[in-house]
Amino acid sequence: MKVAASSLRKGFVVDMDGKLYVVLNVENIHPGKGTPVTQLNMRRISDGVKVSERYRTTETVERAFVDQRDHTFLYQDGEGYHFMNPESFDQLVASPEVIGDLGAYLAEGMVVQLSTHNDLPIALELPRTVTLEIVETEPSVKGQTASSSYKPAILSNGVRTMVPPYIAAGTRVIILTEDGSYQERAKD
Repeated sequence: MKVAASSLRKGFVVDMDGKLYVVLNVENIHPGKGTPVTQLNMRRISDGVKVSERYRTTETVERAFVDQRDHTFLYQDGEGYHFMNPESFDQLVASPEVIGDLGAYLAEGMVVQLSTHNDLPIALELPRTVTLEIVETEPSVKGQTASSSYKPAILSNGVRTMVPPYIAAGTRVIILTEDGSYQERAKD
């Protein structure tokens, strides 16, 4: 199905020259003079090559339809990341290239949206937030309350983030999966 290039969003799959690409980033550019354009950063599904394309907003691209279903993350090994469809109990293996940086936030038993095309995993969508524990952080310095200052912390999954000064090691916090930023202290 042909769609306007300006209507594409992150995670959409497009068909260009018979090859499938997953959209990684979309930027609509409106220069002061000239035609607005849409800059697409994409990854070719077959071999993982990243491609950057620029379209006029009026141009159309072929959108490929993918099957998007909930899957449960099971485990990771040398083959890749293993997921199970909770309805049919079919298992799929996604390569590390498909998962990318999101692999750090996967936890056993987590339900995620897995996009497949011809039973081949092509994209992953995590829940908006995850709850993780602070493993290591610097002690807060007394008197740093004049401005909202943040201090570095390492989460239980190894990711570094910035947290408010009152957060100590061992505290469970809610993290946004899209950028790894601190959201709030967990209420559990």
